[in-house]
Amino acid sequence: MASASLGHGGVGSSRTASGIDESSSSVDWLGREMLEMRLRDKVDHDDERASDSEPEIVHGVGAEAGHVIRTTIGGRNGQSKQTISYIAEHVIGTGSFGVVFQAKCRETGEIVAIKKVLQDKRYKNRELQIMQMLDHPNVVSLKHYFFSTTDKEELYLNLVLDFVPETVSRSACHYTRMNQRMPLIYVKLYTYQICRALAYIHNCIGICHRDIKPQNLLVNPHTHQLKICDFGSAKVLVKGEPNISYICSRYYRAPELIFGATEYTTAIDIWSTGCVMAELLLGQPLFPGESGVDQLVEIIKVLGTPTREEIKCMNPNYTEFRFPQIKPHPWHKVFQKRLPPEAVDLVCRFFQYSPNLRCTALEACVHPFFDELRDPTTRLLNGRPLPPLFNFKPQELAGIPPETVQRLIPEHARKQNLFMALNTH
Repeated sequence: MASASLGHGGVGSSRTASGIDESSSSVDWLGREMLEMRLRDKVDHDDERASDSEPEIVHGVGAEAGHVIRTTIGGRNGQSKQTISYIAEHVIGTGSFGVVFQAKCRETGEIVAIKKVLQDKRYKNRELQIMQMLDHPNVVSLKHYFFSTTDKEELYLNLVLDFVPETVSRSACHYTRMNQRMPLIYVKLYTYQICRALAYIHNCIGICHRDIKPQNLLVNPHTHQLKICDFGSAKVLVKGEPNISYICSRYYRAPELIFGATEYTTAIDIWSTGCVMAELLLGQPLFPGESGVDQLVEIIKVLGTPTREEIKCMNPNYTEFRFPQIKPHPWHKVFQKRLPPEAVDLVCRFFQYSPNLRCTALEACVHPFFDELRDPTTRLLNGRPLPPLFNFKPQELAGIPPETVQRLIPEHARKQNLFMALNTH
């Protein structure tokens, strides 16, 4: 898929996406000092796989244009079996995971995305297990799945998903090509929908996405509804159980991961969301590091040197390292334009070194930065209404204090939903 990554800088480099010039000896020393830390910057083998055997394999191979894939759905719990055929149209994404291609259902004419992933026959696929749990307007939905084999007896999992025609990275690049910044209303819309989706997957499902980035955020260019996709790195984080630290794409990686933390929390998704929001405001990545070490240098050049206590919160193993004292860069200079104070405040809440001091996804949703979205008169730039933002299900509102629900859901939306009206007064 398209990428919004527009540049890189080396360790201790004097350039960042925000135009910050830090060519002082303290920054150079910072780069050398961090290299001594031997922070991991190679791909770890993620052995966090769920065991058990796979269900039966059905037929269907190939992602080449014009290839016909036939599979059978139903047949369980008394359901009748139904054969569905898909015609592969073209590849829309590739990676180490496999391939995603656009396909058309012969029977219904529906356009879908099929994610084809090579499997280890000894293990269940964690992504499949998670996708089967998800049901939210801001999360890509799993329609069904099937397995396929090749002539070499390789086993592939095929996830049949919603097709959404654009990614946030593509949308951002559109404005960058025109030498413009994304309109603030769209920054608000996209960031809010990310936060709402994360509140759902963190609190209702209990998982951490672990790879929030513009390329994994799908956007309908007409309605501007956003859906999070690619749960290939997602995992339930269990307190006390270690997780791999080499996770999440570099520009969006939380500092505790760079420090090698293994007992991190869903706060890593919140940091990534801050990176996405900042990128939408800037038109390019805020922390464009060329390596894990350089990534930390870029972060410190903006946020300043973390305190000893903040380092301890990220990873207690690194408390003995000394860092040069670099002052935070003022946010109005980082973004080089006038921003509403609410925007700066929300960015600050996302970008806390201490993971436990970052706002939660739900706290972000009620932030004043999004008040414009709660105004019933607000429209898209083309005059169309906003996508559904307040169609909360009981599961999403469970356990939330009534005063928070009142702040979260505007009065005009509560009036449209009797359940909400009865439970928020």
